[in-house]
Amino acid sequence: MATTKDTADSMETPATTSQTPIDTKLVRKLADILKDTGLTEIEVEQGELRIRVAREVTLQAAPQMYAAAPAPAMAQPAPPPASAPAATPSPAAPAERKGDLVKSPMVGTIYLQATPGQPPFVKPGDKVAEGQTLMIVEAMKTMNPIPAPRAGVVAEILVEDSQPVEYGAPLVVLE
Repeated sequence: MATTKDTADSMETPATTSQTPIDTKLVRKLADILKDTGLTEIEVEQGELRIRVAREVTLQAAPQMYAAAPAPAMAQPAPPPASAPAATPSPAAPAERKGDLVKSPMVGTIYLQATPGQPPFVKPGDKVAEGQTLMIVEAMKTMNPIPAPRAGVVAEILVEDSQPVEYGAPLVVLE
């Protein structure tokens, strides 16, 4: 949850312009710009009049359980089959993958296409060239393309669109 408090931090007017009325519409418009753009401070000068509007942003971190959610889901299917062979293929499946894993170079959110509604950068079975964009990781409001480390074929995409990922998380299997 983020709470914001918009304030006119300071309105400075030189003594020579003390008779100039402050344009409250301008101050409100500046406050709206702060709110719309996510900026925390804006300053405008008109002649000798200088107006600075700032807002204080307080962020309260929500608890994140990225690793906790998958663990119980994986633990529940394993106990019902009592036979050991049923539990063996699940761990063996990652070991059976042929090819190279492309891993996330940073913490962020994965996007499989450039913008919503467009086709994904790659699909399983696609041939890719070295350096071709496989997906995007958004980190700190910056879109970072994830390039193919070598030419090959996309064997499997291991993440879903808009999924949060950690550093080193496997994203794609290249054959």
